[in-house]
Amino acid sequence: MDPFDFSMPTRIVFGLGREDETGRLVLESGGSRALVLFGGGSARRTGLLARVERSLDEARVGFVELGGVRPNPGSGLVYEGIERCRAEGVDFVLAVGGGSVIDTAKAVAAGVCYPGDFWDFYEGDVAPLEALPVGVVLTIAASGSEASPDSVITRDETLLKRETSSRVLLPRFAVMGPELTETLPAYQTACGITDMLSHALERYLTNTREVETSDRLLEGLMLAIVAEAPRVMADPHDHEARANLMWAACLAHNDVAGVGRSQDWASHDIEYALSSRFGCAHGAGLAIVMPAVMSYTCGHDPERLAQLAVRVWGCEASAEGPEATCARGDREVPRVSRLAQHARHAGRDWCRDR
Repeated sequence: MDPFDFSMPTRIVFGLGREDETGRLVLESGGSRALVLFGGGSARRTGLLARVERSLDEARVGFVELGGVRPNPGSGLVYEGIERCRAEGVDFVLAVGGGSVIDTAKAVAAGVCYPGDFWDFYEGDVAPLEALPVGVVLTIAASGSEASPDSVITRDETLLKRETSSRVLLPRFAVMGPELTETLPAYQTACGITDMLSHALERYLTNTREVETSDRLLEGLMLAIVAEAPRVMADPHDHEARANLMWAACLAHNDVAGVGRSQDWASHDIEYALSSRFGCAHGAGLAIVMPAVMSYTCGHDPERLAQLAVRVWGCEASAEGPEATCARGDREVPRVSRLAQHARHAGRDWCRDR
């Protein structure tokens, strides 16, 4: 196991109706005037935005709205958000939505405190050293951005999709109500589950040895995702399945199971080209890329993929060796994880149409 430092300052506020506490949470996090950032309108249609803003009013926290965050978020809205915050005297950024909204909120929060172009962070020229505090009201179980220091933004002019990471971008709190995800279409749910599964797999594919503790944590997360995914796809109102998936997505990317080991992330780096240029959902792109990366990894480290096949997919170890066990795992995955297959087909259709 490699040496590491780890802390997780994000406060998780989990359960039914907890969005009514948002105003108090913003106030306790030092906010007095918030930018409320959201996506394409579902937060307003479902009444969530009204409940959040009522909570802000009750806590006497001022706010301004900025909607229109799209999947695979672009730089244009980040610039608009930075200007709005500076003009309105905003001291807190509140993301009401999923990973795209949260990533945009982090970019805005860092950009407000930086005298240069926020894109410098995403080109790797400089790391964010200061940011406005960020809070989250989560509406989809997928990216785990609600408790991670990462943010991914696409440059509108070039379609380059880039990432930055800094401890100052960690949200102060994340309100996580599983019932808020029940209105998601099945396709978005499938893509979200594929995303969280990939976060566990990217950490699992490691060259670091003697990492049994984090191996077991990652295997447990993957087993939970595989078990709960069919339930939520069959019944979108299965609250307990939604709750387990929402918590699994958070744990898969807050790095509690990833410290002390090298991590892969080749699938994410490759997928960025698909979603930035073709507009496919991130989870659908990952469902296309991940099988190929895992096939390659089997040649590089068959013992690790054989361990995955046995411990997660329930395959029997082959007497012919780890390569044969890998092949058994490859055959087993579509049977036990049909939602990833669904997302993969949808992603291929999306890309082919373009």
